Amino acid sequence: MVVINGENAENASGLTLAQYIKNAGYNAERIVVEKNLEIICRADYDKTVISDGDSIEILNFVGGG
Repeated sequence: MVVINGENAENASGLTLAQYIKNAGYNAERIVVEKNLEIICRADYDKTVISDGDSIEILNFVGGG
């Protein structure tokens, strides 16, 4: 099972980070992804496959003033 932002993500296993990010509606330019306590470079989202047992955190930047 994959855990993303503290919740079970049953359909995420086998997807790349890029695919998951797109499907979930995130703007890849405004997020940081941590997979199993390691920050993943944006350039590697297409190459990084989500597997059972992974723990992923997606942090979305919010601007304000």
